[in-house]
Amino acid sequence: MSFSKTLITWYLANKRDLPWRKTNNPYQIWLSEIMLQQTRVAQGLPYFLAFTEVFPTVFDLAKADEEKVLKLWQGLGYYSRARNLHGTAKYISEELNGEFPNNYKDLLKLKGIGEYTAAAIASFSFNECVPVVDGNVYRVLSRYFDIETDIASSGAKKEFTQLASELIDSKNPALFNQAIMEFGALQCVPKSPNCDSCPLNNSCLALAKNKINQLPVKIKKLKIKNRFFNYLLVLDSSNKGIINKRTQKGIWHNLYELPLIETEEKEKEEIIEYKIKSLYEDINSITLLESESVIHKLSHQHLHITFWKVRTNTTLENGLDYESLKKHPFPIVLHNFLDNNKY
Repeated sequence: MSFSKTLITWYLANKRDLPWRKTNNPYQIWLSEIMLQQTRVAQGLPYFLAFTEVFPTVFDLAKADEEKVLKLWQGLGYYSRARNLHGTAKYISEELNGEFPNNYKDLLKLKGIGEYTAAAIASFSFNECVPVVDGNVYRVLSRYFDIETDIASSGAKKEFTQLASELIDSKNPALFNQAIMEFGALQCVPKSPNCDSCPLNNSCLALAKNKINQLPVKIKKLKIKNRFFNYLLVLDSSNKGIINKRTQKGIWHNLYELPLIETEEKEKEEIIEYKIKSLYEDINSITLLESESVIHKLSHQHLHITFWKVRTNTTLENGLDYESLKKHPFPIVLHNFLDNNKY
């Protein structure tokens, strides 16, 4: 049995029951693919269900307020995905009359849609014979064919896409693409795959050469930047708090946060207290809520977050009560803090 037929046979017997696999609606497939970038299926599934309930069509998403979109996305991370999703929904709704482009080349022109997502929509919705190449596909192909190309290198995408193009079932491109991705997600997993139960174990070169744990090769390492955040829960005489919108470029763009003091390193408590006193008048009390920082890990940054409660006797401009404040979209680390610190 050929490589592609073996994969498809395995897939039909082992595939997970997922809602976006029961439709060829490009809107729902687009949603699922954007949500599952850098996100596990178990985490992304409830968000997909929530979005398709609140925004059942691309027109509904296009008409929504951005803050509502970000609030619903809260906790999924990589918030630029949500902003691009919303912007592209507006473009499709207003400029394309709600109709998605029906081919890979034109899908690539949409903001937030790269080669992988365009290939997924083109094959799953329109049965175009174009391969998807994601982390799962890199892993399956590199192991099966013993490919030692660094998958982080500039030429890797072209090499693996060419190989996948030669392997794809031209009559069932959508089925093949689903199969190879699912195979990488469930069978040919990154660590300790069960090769004894693998239907490809008789012809897998990495298994024959005892190289399963060495492939795929990925040499490039991310440089992690450490940042030190001191968030202030500032409450006035009416027990109202204040928040700010992050409008600058970078992480959490257009989300809300508590007043922030960022430092280049972890500062002594007395220094942070001094800085707080320079920001607010008539302070009643300053309380460090936890002595240990919360470490919030992003792809290229580690945020060392400390929370403070500051009470002032003055009335804060634009102060919000707890319920009003909580309606805004926050990064998940702040959302969780506010959940546990009702004022």
